[in-house]
Amino acid sequence: MNLQLKFDYKNFLIAVLIFLIEILIATKLKDIFFIRAFLGNVFVVMLMYYFIKAFFDFNSKKLIVGIFIFSCLIEFAQYFHFAEFMGLKENRVMMIVLGNSFSWLDILCYFAGCVVLFLISKIKLE
Repeated sequence: MNLQLKFDYKNFLIAVLIFLIEILIATKLKDIFFIRAFLGNVFVVMLMYYFIKAFFDFNSKKLIVGIFIFSCLIEFAQYFHFAEFMGLKENRVMMIVLGNSFSWLDILCYFAGCVVLFLISKIKLE
């Protein structure tokens, strides 16, 4: 597999925008349960997608599937308290990134985000 590094400013700007939305959700909208618990998870898969697409020209469908699998692996790692096992319990940033509680609803949100990405990529290609 030949990975070619490239820079796509549109995807990068979208990733930055989604990142800013995630910060807004984590700071100003944290008390609105639906937005913090569900919408943030939908956006996180989109953030990963656009950030990766900003630097690599992966096949969109394969990337979306890969991001969904990665998200599920992180979620299942939460079930087994992987971050604590690795001694990261006191590292607040890593606990935020890796999370600390498993939820099937989170997986559903990741799936919803991936469906949105799939629909966007399908519209862009046609």
